[in-house]
Amino acid sequence: MDARALAVKVLTQVLGERHSLDRALAAHLPKLKEPGARALTQEMCYGVLRWHLRLEALLKPLLHAPVKDQEILCLLLLGLYQLLYMRVATHAAVDSTVTATGALKKPWAKGLVNAILRGYLRNDGALLAELDRSEVATWAHPAWLITRLKMDWPQQWAAILSANNERPPLCLRVNARQLTRDAYLHRLAQEGIVAHAQPHTSHGIRVEKPIGVEGLPGFSEGRVSVQDGAAQLAAPLLDLQPGQRVLDACAAPGGKTCHILESQPALAELVAIDCDAQRVARIAENLQRLQLQATLVVGDAAQPATWWDGQPFDRILLDAPCSATGVIRRHPDIKLLRTEADITALAQQQAQLLSGLWPLLKSGGMLLYVTCSILNQENTQVVNNFLAAHPDARTEASAWPWQQDDQHLTIGQQIVTGEQGMDGFYYARLRKL
Repeated sequence: MDARALAVKVLTQVLGERHSLDRALAAHLPKLKEPGARALTQEMCYGVLRWHLRLEALLKPLLHAPVKDQEILCLLLLGLYQLLYMRVATHAAVDSTVTATGALKKPWAKGLVNAILRGYLRNDGALLAELDRSEVATWAHPAWLITRLKMDWPQQWAAILSANNERPPLCLRVNARQLTRDAYLHRLAQEGIVAHAQPHTSHGIRVEKPIGVEGLPGFSEGRVSVQDGAAQLAAPLLDLQPGQRVLDACAAPGGKTCHILESQPALAELVAIDCDAQRVARIAENLQRLQLQATLVVGDAAQPATWWDGQPFDRILLDAPCSATGVIRRHPDIKLLRTEADITALAQQQAQLLSGLWPLLKSGGMLLYVTCSILNQENTQVVNNFLAAHPDARTEASAWPWQQDDQHLTIGQQIVTGEQGMDGFYYARLRKL
């Protein structure tokens, strides 16, 4: 199938049926045999979703009537994305988009697509200037999220929105059980892959030009994994010691699970739990590739009576389900699929998980609360409410080494998206008295 037509199929599932981008791509990409065509489809899907609200606002004045066919609507957005953001010659972008109507078996739309795209080219200056009158169109973020970020981050909201719209870097984590970071950097250099040590991590690497995992030397042998630098801070914050029993709650797909085992080989046991059996299977696949072992459990972390063996844990990692507003640059569909109502429901779920897991922690033990959110309602508010209800808990305050002020030193530690080149993550270390 034509790469643009396939991209339309993916976008229709995301925008019309509210599937996640990952799910839609997994269903359709195997239909393309050429790696170049797959890469083109991914670029267009990510790009259209990243800039969807801006493209949608740009398309509106070009239409004389609403387009009821979801696939043709997505094709028009795709055509505008090529003209605005891709290094494609203007005539090629128009012609290829018009041609895709045939691959979609909708030749009736050929004239419409041609007219809309050429109409944009005739009036692009005026149309683009008009977009800047709207914050939603300017930043390509929903109004509710812009308002939330202004409230939570009055000095940084614009930088966060800008970072959300950037292409994310490829970050790796070297398996410390197999080799050192310097050794892997040397291996990358031998392969002609330019990369640098990820600041503030022990095993992190940032690759200058992203490539597929099949192009990473030693990936299949478990020498390296893909993981952002912010996510790599979880294992060191746990202060792992030999002989400890550790619980990784909501563990799938297992990136932090594996990093814990790589960081401290002498643990007594690591139990990794997730409520989805298919996602637990992904943990198992990652463990196998990295030659690591853990006890895997399918269960609800908030209901430990259904799976806990009664033996307490020295450390608990709670990587709580969240809005994922800190990783929008990696998952741009979040901007379109997440709603403001979701935040309250997620905060309630996070509170239930904290309260449900706290009795499983030994006296003197530590629970590390983690989200990839940058919204206070899911982070400091959840932890503050938990502390108020649990007098046997206290936080261990500390600052990131790169921060020169105290704006984050309230409860926990926050990285906002783009800070030090990392994803947005929140951490709070809770010690049981």
